[in-house]
Amino acid sequence: MEHTYDELKKKTVAELREVADGMDHEKVPGFKTLHKEDLVKLLCNALGIEAHEHHTVVGVDKAKIKAKIQVLKVARAAAIEAHDAKQLKWTRLNIKRLKHKIRQATV
Repeated sequence: MEHTYDELKKKTVAELREVADGMDHEKVPGFKTLHKEDLVKLLCNALGIEAHEHHTVVGVDKAKIKAKIQVLKVARAAAIEAHDAKQLKWTRLNIKRLKHKIRQATV
């Protein structure tokens, strides 16, 4: 049976130990004494599953927003060199808003 990281993370310790018991014992040594976090990592390693969640950005063009952020970072550096506090504040605020837009669209 194929397992995913999310599926393993939602299982109880007893269920995880049952999954480990059905596997080759050399791949999962000491599974009966491990805590849930360690057991999930061990099972992911033994099953060849990436042990982290993947997030995706939905509804916005992440590449376009990141390109705008890079342009604003150049403008920010120029404002710092020119000692232009008003321009610096504006660019930092826009960078913050764009980063917030990406975080809000992340699922």
